[in-house]
Amino acid sequence: MFGANSSAPRRSLRAFLWFGLGLMTGIAIGSSVGSRYSRPQAAVLRPTPTAECGRPSEDSGSVPNGESPLQGGQPWGMAEVLSLAEQSLDRFRVRVGDYTATLVKQEAINGKLGDPQRIAIKVQCPHRPEAPDVRHPLRVYLRFESPSNFAGREVIWAEDLHDAKMVVHEAGILGLMSLRLEPTGLIAMQGQRYPITEIGLTNLLEKLVARGRQDLDNSDVSVSVMQGLELEGLVCDRIEVLRRKPSGKADDFSRAEIWFDPRTQLPIRYSAYGWRPDPKKGADPKTPPAPGDLVESYTYLDIRTNVGLSDADFDPENPEYQFP
Repeated sequence: MFGANSSAPRRSLRAFLWFGLGLMTGIAIGSSVGSRYSRPQAAVLRPTPTAECGRPSEDSGSVPNGESPLQGGQPWGMAEVLSLAEQSLDRFRVRVGDYTATLVKQEAINGKLGDPQRIAIKVQCPHRPEAPDVRHPLRVYLRFESPSNFAGREVIWAEDLHDAKMVVHEAGILGLMSLRLEPTGLIAMQGQRYPITEIGLTNLLEKLVARGRQDLDNSDVSVSVMQGLELEGLVCDRIEVLRRKPSGKADDFSRAEIWFDPRTQLPIRYSAYGWRPDPKKGADPKTPPAPGDLVESYTYLDIRTNVGLSDADFDPENPEYQFP
């Protein structure tokens, strides 16, 4: 966008091009600005020890004994996957109003798979347990832990705050100023599959429901389930959805994996694989392309729900943050 002869300030802006889903820390927070902030301080998101990675908090609405809804030995199809996603979404809406987590996202942009990004997130959901049918503003705070060229970046976006713009700053010398960006604008979307407006577990569940409904009667789609697999220290059920040929729709996949935590009844990882075009020119058009490589993966670890997030958690002047 900025061209080969861009000036230094424009080069610094390029470092802000970043986002995705759905989307996606861990810097030392200084206290030198604490005196200018009179509201209660937000809790600091700290990295969780590896042994605890992925484990939900006790208030996350866990299912007694971690009983899996996938048990029973019955064959699984898209109808069962859709029912599971709908129940999980309904349950999440009536039980959870906010949460913190570590999001690990990895996306392919223009056919090239990027490095995994590890991000500490705070989310106020668009629903509340006390009134699950009332729509509330979605609010998000992100702090990047890795890779190293992103570590220290902070982002705030809220539907009802800051003119609905993303407030972004980088770590180090590039963090001397903050930018306010349109979340779906060219700069914010450069190199990203999804805008920040689509981040979070609610959006993930809604997309799973929508995709399940699209493929409900699709004979080209098959489902398999494996139970008792370990993911980041959690025993999970893995749902694998296979597509025999491309659908031609947006976000198409040859294979998708949904890792489901039976304790919280939440999908903690969604991964999708694309299609590899047939390299032979003049190939039979009836022959579908081969399954391809990973195009997107989103993993939610150390989910802690109903932690009491407030306006302070989405305020750039919070002394726990490093916005200039």
